[in-house]
Amino acid sequence: MALAVAAGLTLAACGAAGASKTTGSSGASADRGQSAFAQYPVGKRPSAPSISGKLINGGTLDLADWRGNVVVINVWGSWCAPCRAEAPTLKKVSDATRKLGVRFVGFDTRDNDAAGRAFERTYKIAYPSFRDADGQLVLRFDGRVPVSAVPSTVLIDRSGRIAARIVGPTSYDTLNTVVRELAAEEPGTGARA
Repeated sequence: MALAVAAGLTLAACGAAGASKTTGSSGASADRGQSAFAQYPVGKRPSAPSISGKLINGGTLDLADWRGNVVVINVWGSWCAPCRAEAPTLKKVSDATRKLGVRFVGFDTRDNDAAGRAFERTYKIAYPSFRDADGQLVLRFDGRVPVSAVPSTVLIDRSGRIAARIVGPTSYDTLNTVVRELAAEEPGTGARA
């Protein structure tokens, strides 16, 4: 894969920081960039946690129903300026990659449903968002995504394994490249040890 892996990330709420080149205990290495980007090599990808819950537009979702697809989870809040800035990028990549078997979902954190729905209308976000007012869904990622790091994005491969994460706002080039690389992987690739 074309991108390196970041480790040892800490960010303040609704902020981003670059990471210097290091190697972490997970075998990850970091590259400087607008956001802290981490990509796990095939065979070293951790299992994604089980995620299910209520959606801000009503209804429920269980991500287990999306197994076999690449899943992009974006942690956002309507109150977050970088979230507003990256929303058009997320929509554009979501729209362009759906036919490739890529599914997007949001974690609307520290927000209320009315504000979240207004955000989705404003940015024409068509994919669903979980209600995660207290950050409990983010906590299921066992520290791989800091609760205070909003926005953040996690990419899960077709085998249900965490393939990459972006802590801080993402760019079109980064997100589009990684999503398309994952979509091109053969099913079962991420499960290899």
